[in-house]
Amino acid sequence: MKLMRCIFLTSIAIVCAVLSVGCASTQTTTQNRESVLVASGFKVITPKTTTQKQKLQNLTPGKVTMIQKAGKTYYIFPDPAHNQAYVGRPKEYQTYLQMRADNKLAKESLETAEMNQDASMQWSVWGGWDAGVGSFGPMAGPGAF
Repeated sequence: MKLMRCIFLTSIAIVCAVLSVGCASTQTTTQNRESVLVASGFKVITPKTTTQKQKLQNLTPGKVTMIQKAGKTYYIFPDPAHNQAYVGRPKEYQTYLQMRADNKLAKESLETAEMNQDASMQWSVWGGWDAGVGSFGPMAGPGAF
């Protein structure tokens, strides 16, 4: 009975940890995108009129939207949670796309380097995960299952 309770509580702890990491990564992704937009030259604007606020609410959250106004092209990334938007012209948008591509390549390079580092640690020398203590570790009891 105590073993089942321990397993249940451990499972709940793992689920909570996974959920909190998932939420943090979503928030971090949005913050990273906003940082890249500002670094690309996008301006942060706050809607002042009811009409502007309504237009901000109508934009797709989490996506850059292209609009035409008075014959000019603008790119807008809405942030309705903070009642603001990031606005840029084609030049800033191209810079934004380039910075996103550079960041993606840098992230992929880091992941590749980490994988190569793991591969170079020669895990096979350690004798596998069970390391001679049964197929499920020292708590599994005598012999393999």
